[in-house]
Amino acid sequence: MLEAVSTEPSMEGEVVVLKDILHVGPIKKAAGQSFSQLRSEFWKDVVNDEKQDTEVNDLERLLEITTKLHNNDEDVVWLWMAPWPADVCAYYWMLNYMAKHIDRFYVLNLAGLPFLDADGKVYFPKNMSEILPKELIKARKLARQVTPAELEVDGDEWLNMTAENAGMRLLEGGKKLYTRDESFYDEKLMSFCSHQFQKGSRIVKQTISKLSVPTGDLYLGWRLRKMVENGTLEVMGDVTKTLRDFSIKLPGGSGNEGEVVEIADDDTENEG
Repeated sequence: MLEAVSTEPSMEGEVVVLKDILHVGPIKKAAGQSFSQLRSEFWKDVVNDEKQDTEVNDLERLLEITTKLHNNDEDVVWLWMAPWPADVCAYYWMLNYMAKHIDRFYVLNLAGLPFLDADGKVYFPKNMSEILPKELIKARKLARQVTPAELEVDGDEWLNMTAENAGMRLLEGGKKLYTRDESFYDEKLMSFCSHQFQKGSRIVKQTISKLSVPTGDLYLGWRLRKMVENGTLEVMGDVTKTLRDFSIKLPGGSGNEGEVVEIADDDTENEG
């Protein structure tokens, strides 16, 4: 996105990248707690690394944007929304804050739109990172204004999700979301475990790549730690460190307790 903006005058404007990934974790704040505090505390627990920045301030940045809209009648806001649960959640979250400026709130919904890859082949991306800058420039022509009718229909979705406060919000299709418990992917993670110790990084990478799980290494690593805590999985190594620093296996089995299945991979931990 930043590359497209820097090379195309028609794309000129401020780019705000949301730090949070709203389709996972709690969204209902407690009394005396701000939304940013709620989300920051959740990510602090997930990341489990004091050296990493887990502070979330998306709400404050959104309020800065609405203030700019109030002070400048010519400003507009575009939301680039890929067919990904985090993007759709961001749309519903923003709606109530943009209600007073709905005539200047535009959405570019990438769901079902064809794009060209580096080889010139047509494909349908699932998230923004898959799209070439030159293709984003073409796509901008499809941005459209959010209508008052859409605000009326979609405006309560975030409030309903907040009231339910499920652990996960997943995309069914279009803008339709469904909710699941935070442990929803635990069984999928366990399906790649055996009675031999394997690196946590290997289990997570297999789950994401083979099952197309729409969340990142950090969240799934958090779920592995939770399963170790409740005795669902056995661990060897330091579970408080990175996925490469500990190995896990299913309880029981007659294999060598010290044996670790090692298979080279190039996985890296990503937020989400």
